[in-house]
Amino acid sequence: MHTMWKGTISFGLVNIPVKLHAATENKDIKLRQLHEECHSPVEYEKRCPVCDRDIENDEIVKAYECQK
Repeated sequence: MHTMWKGTISFGLVNIPVKLHAATENKDIKLRQLHEECHSPVEYEKRCPVCDRDIENDEIVKAYECQK
């Protein structure tokens, strides 16, 4: 985990090292839009590059990558 801040607290002759870490981590799942028929990624223009045609919103499904 990434350290946000490092420093020391001193009490007289005693110095205690302190590190500050973030309390949360970003664990969002990024979904991709796929053409339902052939499962290829949808381009920005909502056009399937494999089928080479425009597709409607009801033909799009959501998915996430397990492996590259």
